[in-house]
Amino acid sequence: MNQIAGTTANGKAEKTFPFVSFFRTGLGDKLFHGFTGFMALMILLLALLTAVTLFIAALPSIHASGFKFLTSSDWDPVQGLFGSVPFVYGTIISSFIGLLIAAPLGLGISLFLTELAPMKMRDPVSFLVEILAAIPSVVYGLWGIFLLAPFMRVHVDPLLIKSGNVLVGLVIAIAVFMAVSGLAGLFLKGIQPFAAGVVAGLTLGIYVATLNLPFFKGPSTGLSLFTAGVILSIMILPTITAISREVFEAVPNSYRESARALGATSWETIQLAVIKPSKVGLLGAIMLALGRALGETMAVTMVIGNNPQVSVNLLAASHSMASVIANEFSEAVTDLHIAALAEIGLLLMVITFVLNVAANLLVWLTTSKYQR
Repeated sequence: MNQIAGTTANGKAEKTFPFVSFFRTGLGDKLFHGFTGFMALMILLLALLTAVTLFIAALPSIHASGFKFLTSSDWDPVQGLFGSVPFVYGTIISSFIGLLIAAPLGLGISLFLTELAPMKMRDPVSFLVEILAAIPSVVYGLWGIFLLAPFMRVHVDPLLIKSGNVLVGLVIAIAVFMAVSGLAGLFLKGIQPFAAGVVAGLTLGIYVATLNLPFFKGPSTGLSLFTAGVILSIMILPTITAISREVFEAVPNSYRESARALGATSWETIQLAVIKPSKVGLLGAIMLALGRALGETMAVTMVIGNNPQVSVNLLAASHSMASVIANEFSEAVTDLHIAALAEIGLLLMVITFVLNVAANLLVWLTTSKYQR
């Protein structure tokens, strides 16, 4: 191999290879910069081509149904009637249930790993949580059919039918407590905001628990919106945990040290020096997990019941946008039916794209704030 002689800083001759010399001329750097930039643009091009392809495939449905596709609940391929409301409803409600379960768990786990757990314990627990993300969706679906759905039908659903209103009242009480205490903190001081939140939350929570709400009505087969939400919570837990942990670790240690120096307890340090500066990033983590839940297909398809109806009963079978595409695309025989499924896919892509962009922006704003 030919070698080219060069000169070091102290004047001594050195030997370099032609490949190294080529990059030292600057032309190699320009080529490398252009190549990597082209590959980055390819990602945007693929996303754009996907959206354009779906739009072209959905044009017959867009022309036939128009805006009615977004407002109708009818889904009858034989009659040529297509509406996306049952699928949008099932997707949003199941994803919301999954977030409601996974968000407190994920944030609690990430706080434990960054602030409380011993150093030797942090990496093994993080590995065990994140390994959940490596399990294929169809495996979650099989687990849901053979274990989760029967367990829900026999043990959980009967309990929800009897005392589901209490659960709804508890959720509303917590939400009202957080909202009222936060607003009261703008005008009141000391323990007064906390007391105002407790009073408002308990009052409204107890009132709701006494109502005859239609959210948990029997009979139940175990294949329902609520079961889909439970399995989604397990699948998005690693996303919330991993991202929120990164957000917590991005907060400078000087914040924690300052809080401890002022006499703050461990909980006060976490609340004031860790959680408060991370609110935007945590919201981004939750929204990113929501985008993950909205696009989930196989696991939800296996446990949601696949019934295109809009029902406030969470124990009833429902459908989702991803599951209807997976179930019906191979059996669609008319061009209008295929176009309607493509339009659902386009709508799902738009929703997940907007959520993911907003989530990544929020996470970036939080992490970059402390890394400058």
